[in-house]
Amino acid sequence: MGGGRGETCMKRTILFDTETTGLDPLKGDRVIEIAALELVGDLPTGRSFHVLIDPERDVPEEASRVHGFTRADLEGKPKFAEIAPDFLEFVGNDPLIAHNARFDFGFMNAELSRARLPELDMGRMVDTLDMARERFPGMPNSLDALCRRFSIDLSERTTHNALLDCKLLAAVYLELTGGRQRGFSLAVDDNGGGIATYTYARPAGHVPVRVRPDPAELEAHQAFVGHLSDPLWIA
Repeated sequence: MGGGRGETCMKRTILFDTETTGLDPLKGDRVIEIAALELVGDLPTGRSFHVLIDPERDVPEEASRVHGFTRADLEGKPKFAEIAPDFLEFVGNDPLIAHNARFDFGFMNAELSRARLPELDMGRMVDTLDMARERFPGMPNSLDALCRRFSIDLSERTTHNALLDCKLLAAVYLELTGGRQRGFSLAVDDNGGGIATYTYARPAGHVPVRVRPDPAELEAHQAFVGHLSDPLWIA
Protein backbone atom coordinates (compact mmCIF):
# COMPACT_ATOMS: atom_id res chain seq x y z
CA MET A 1 0.00 0.00 0.00
CA GLY A 2 2.81 2.39 -0.90
CA GLY A 3 2.99 5.65 -2.84
CA GLY A 4 2.42 4.07 -6.25
CA ARG A 5 -1.34 3.68 -5.87
CA GLY A 6 -3.08 3.51 -9.21
CA GLU A 7 -5.90 5.96 -8.59
CA THR A 8 -3.67 9.05 -8.36
CA CYS A 9 -0.21 10.22 -9.23
CA MET A 10 -0.24 12.79 -6.41
CA LYS A 11 2.07 12.26 -3.46
CA ARG A 12 0.77 9.99 -0.68
CA THR A 13 1.77 10.67 2.91
CA ILE A 14 0.59 9.31 6.25
CA LEU A 15 -0.12 11.51 9.24
CA PHE A 16 -0.11 9.65 12.56
CA ASP A 17 -0.23 10.05 16.33
CA THR A 18 0.18 7.81 19.37
CA GLU A 19 -0.96 7.88 22.97
CA THR A 20 1.18 6.13 25.59
CA THR A 21 1.44 5.14 29.24
CA GLY A 22 4.22 7.68 29.80
CA LEU A 23 7.10 9.56 28.24
CA ASP A 24 9.95 7.07 27.89
CA PRO A 25 9.77 3.74 26.02
CA LEU A 26 13.22 2.84 27.38
CA LYS A 27 11.75 2.83 30.91
CA GLY A 28 8.90 0.50 30.06
CA ASP A 29 6.25 2.91 28.81
CA ARG A 30 4.06 1.46 26.07
CA VAL A 31 1.79 2.60 23.22
CA ILE A 32 -1.94 2.36 23.99
CA GLU A 33 -3.47 4.06 20.92
CA ILE A 34 -2.43 4.60 17.31
CA ALA A 35 -4.26 6.70 14.74
CA ALA A 36 -3.18 7.40 11.17
CA LEU A 37 -4.74 9.33 8.29
CA GLU A 38 -3.93 8.98 4.60
CA LEU A 39 -3.17 12.23 2.75
CA VAL A 40 -2.91 12.54 -1.01
CA GLY A 41 -1.64 15.88 -2.27
CA ASP A 42 -1.54 16.89 1.44
CA LEU A 43 -5.34 16.55 1.72
CA PRO A 44 -7.13 13.80 3.72
CA THR A 45 -8.67 11.07 1.57
CA GLY A 46 -10.97 9.71 4.28
CA ARG A 47 -8.92 6.50 4.71
CA SER A 48 -7.67 5.97 8.25
CA PHE A 49 -6.22 3.46 10.69
CA HIS A 50 -7.19 3.55 14.37
CA VAL A 51 -6.71 1.04 17.18
CA LEU A 52 -6.60 0.83 20.97
CA ILE A 53 -3.92 -1.48 22.39
CA ASP A 54 -3.49 -3.48 25.57
CA PRO A 55 -0.15 -2.16 26.94
CA GLU A 56 0.35 -5.24 29.13
CA ARG A 57 1.05 -2.98 32.10
CA ASP A 58 -0.64 -0.35 34.27
CA VAL A 59 -1.64 3.12 33.03
CA PRO A 60 -0.42 5.76 35.49
CA GLU A 61 -3.00 8.26 36.70
CA GLU A 62 -1.04 11.21 35.31
CA ALA A 63 -1.10 9.62 31.83
CA SER A 64 -4.85 8.96 32.11
CA ARG A 65 -5.40 12.63 32.85
CA VAL A 66 -3.78 13.47 29.50
CA HIS A 67 -5.47 10.99 27.15
CA GLY A 68 -8.47 9.83 29.19
CA PHE A 69 -7.76 6.08 29.04
CA THR A 70 -7.49 3.85 32.11
CA ARG A 71 -6.22 0.29 32.39
CA ALA A 72 -9.83 -0.93 32.43
CA ASP A 73 -10.52 0.78 29.09
CA LEU A 74 -7.75 -1.25 27.46
CA GLU A 75 -8.45 -4.69 28.89
CA GLY A 76 -9.29 -7.14 26.10
CA LYS A 77 -7.82 -4.92 23.37
CA PRO A 78 -5.25 -6.49 21.02
CA LYS A 79 -1.55 -6.51 21.87
CA PHE A 80 0.79 -4.37 19.77
CA ALA A 81 2.30 -7.38 17.98
CA GLU A 82 -1.20 -8.35 16.82
CA ILE A 83 -1.97 -5.01 15.16
CA ALA A 84 1.52 -4.14 13.93
CA PRO A 85 1.23 -5.89 10.52
CA ASP A 86 -1.96 -3.97 9.70
CA PHE A 87 -0.32 -0.69 10.70
CA LEU A 88 2.76 -1.37 8.59
CA GLU A 89 0.57 -2.31 5.62
CA PHE A 90 -1.45 0.90 5.97
CA VAL A 91 1.57 3.22 6.14
CA GLY A 92 3.45 1.42 3.36
CA ASN A 93 6.71 3.13 2.44
CA ASP A 94 5.35 6.68 2.36
CA PRO A 95 6.54 9.68 4.41
CA LEU A 96 5.22 9.78 7.98
CA ILE A 97 4.03 13.09 9.46
CA ALA A 98 3.65 13.69 13.20
CA HIS A 99 3.81 16.56 15.68
CA ASN A 100 6.95 16.13 17.79
CA ALA A 101 7.58 13.15 15.54
CA ARG A 102 10.68 11.92 17.37
CA PHE A 103 8.45 11.03 20.31
CA ASP A 104 6.07 8.95 18.16
CA PHE A 105 8.87 7.37 16.12
CA GLY A 106 10.71 6.48 19.33
CA PHE A 107 7.70 4.70 20.80
CA MET A 108 6.72 2.97 17.56
CA ASN A 109 10.26 1.71 16.96
CA ALA A 110 10.53 0.44 20.53
CA GLU A 111 7.28 -1.48 20.04
CA LEU A 112 8.31 -2.78 16.62
CA SER A 113 11.67 -3.91 17.98
CA ARG A 114 9.93 -5.70 20.84
CA ALA A 115 7.71 -7.44 18.29
CA ARG A 116 10.79 -8.30 16.17
CA LEU A 117 9.48 -6.34 13.22
CA PRO A 118 11.28 -3.78 10.99
CA GLU A 119 11.55 -0.35 12.58
CA LEU A 120 10.38 2.84 10.89
CA ASP A 121 13.13 4.56 8.91
CA MET A 122 13.81 7.97 10.48
CA GLY A 123 14.38 9.29 6.96
CA ARG A 124 10.62 9.07 6.43
CA MET A 125 9.94 11.46 9.31
CA VAL A 126 8.22 14.80 8.72
CA ASP A 127 7.94 16.75 11.98
CA THR A 128 5.31 19.49 12.04
CA LEU A 129 6.78 20.79 15.30
CA ASP A 130 10.05 21.52 13.49
CA MET A 131 8.08 23.16 10.66
CA ALA A 132 6.14 25.33 13.12
CA ARG A 133 9.28 26.38 15.02
CA GLU A 134 10.90 27.46 11.78
CA ARG A 135 7.85 29.47 10.75
CA PHE A 136 7.02 30.87 14.23
CA PRO A 137 10.34 31.07 16.12
CA GLY A 138 10.04 31.80 19.81
CA MET A 139 6.25 31.30 19.85
CA PRO A 140 4.16 28.49 21.42
CA ASN A 141 3.94 25.72 18.83
CA SER A 142 1.95 22.99 20.54
CA LEU A 143 -0.90 21.50 18.53
CA ASP A 144 -3.40 23.52 20.57
CA ALA A 145 -1.44 26.75 20.00
CA LEU A 146 -1.23 26.13 16.26
CA CYS A 147 -4.94 25.35 16.03
CA ARG A 148 -5.74 28.64 17.76
CA ARG A 149 -3.29 30.51 15.51
CA PHE A 150 -4.91 29.08 12.38
CA SER A 151 -8.50 29.40 13.74
CA ILE A 152 -9.04 25.61 13.72
CA ASP A 153 -11.94 24.45 15.93
CA LEU A 154 -10.71 22.90 19.19
CA SER A 155 -14.11 22.46 20.85
CA GLU A 156 -14.01 18.64 20.72
CA ARG A 157 -10.49 18.35 22.15
CA THR A 158 -10.99 17.70 25.85
CA THR A 159 -8.25 15.03 26.02
CA HIS A 160 -5.37 13.95 23.76
CA ASN A 161 -7.32 11.48 21.63
CA ALA A 162 -5.03 10.24 18.86
CA LEU A 163 -7.65 10.14 16.09
CA LEU A 164 -8.95 13.63 16.83
CA ASP A 165 -5.37 14.90 17.12
CA CYS A 166 -4.66 13.48 13.66
CA LYS A 167 -7.65 15.30 12.18
CA LEU A 168 -6.56 18.57 13.81
CA LEU A 169 -2.97 18.06 12.71
CA ALA A 170 -4.10 17.45 9.12
CA ALA A 171 -5.64 20.93 9.13
CA VAL A 172 -2.53 22.41 10.77
CA TYR A 173 -0.23 20.66 8.28
CA LEU A 174 -2.23 22.08 5.37
CA GLU A 175 -1.71 25.58 6.79
CA LEU A 176 1.99 25.01 7.45
CA THR A 177 2.50 23.90 3.84
CA GLY A 178 0.68 26.80 2.24
CA GLY A 179 -2.92 26.73 3.41
CA ARG A 180 -5.74 26.37 0.92
CA GLN A 181 -3.43 27.04 -2.00
CA ARG A 182 -1.93 23.59 -1.33
CA GLY A 183 -4.74 22.15 -3.43
CA PHE A 184 -3.19 23.55 -6.60
CA SER A 185 -0.62 21.75 -8.71
CA LEU A 186 1.39 22.91 -11.74
CA ALA A 187 1.89 20.65 -14.74
CA VAL A 188 3.10 20.98 -18.33
CA ASP A 189 0.80 19.76 -21.10
CA ASP A 190 1.48 16.45 -22.89
CA ASN A 191 2.08 18.16 -26.24
CA GLY A 192 5.42 19.51 -25.11
CA GLY A 193 4.36 23.06 -25.83
CA GLY A 194 5.38 24.34 -22.42
CA ILE A 195 1.83 25.39 -21.54
CA ALA A 196 1.23 25.19 -17.80
CA THR A 197 -2.18 24.07 -16.54
CA TYR A 198 -3.57 24.39 -13.02
CA THR A 199 -5.72 21.81 -11.29
CA TYR A 200 -7.52 22.31 -8.00
CA ALA A 201 -8.63 19.58 -5.60
CA ARG A 202 -11.66 21.22 -3.99
CA PRO A 203 -12.22 20.16 -0.36
CA ALA A 204 -15.58 18.51 0.38
CA GLY A 205 -18.25 21.09 1.15
CA HIS A 206 -16.22 23.99 -0.22
CA VAL A 207 -18.35 26.65 -1.92
CA PRO A 208 -16.42 28.93 -4.28
CA VAL A 209 -16.81 32.68 -3.72
CA ARG A 210 -16.59 35.00 -6.72
CA VAL A 211 -14.30 37.95 -6.01
CA ARG A 212 -14.98 41.12 -8.00
CA PRO A 213 -12.24 43.78 -7.77
CA ASP A 214 -13.39 47.37 -7.51
CA PRO A 215 -12.10 50.07 -9.92
CA ALA A 216 -9.35 51.17 -7.52
CA GLU A 217 -8.05 47.61 -7.22
CA LEU A 218 -8.12 47.17 -11.01
CA GLU A 219 -6.19 50.42 -11.46
CA ALA A 220 -3.59 49.33 -8.86
CA HIS A 221 -3.25 45.98 -10.62
CA GLN A 222 -2.71 47.60 -14.01
CA ALA A 223 -0.08 49.88 -12.51
CA PHE A 224 1.70 46.87 -11.02
CA VAL A 225 1.57 44.90 -14.27
CA GLY A 226 2.96 47.92 -16.11
CA HIS A 227 6.23 47.49 -14.23
CA LEU A 228 6.62 43.86 -15.32
CA SER A 229 8.78 42.84 -18.25
CA ASP A 230 6.61 41.27 -20.98
CA PRO A 231 3.85 39.80 -18.74
CA LEU A 232 2.40 36.63 -20.27
CA TRP A 233 -1.29 37.43 -19.70
CA ILE A 234 -1.25 40.67 -21.75
CA ALA A 235 -1.62 40.15 -25.50
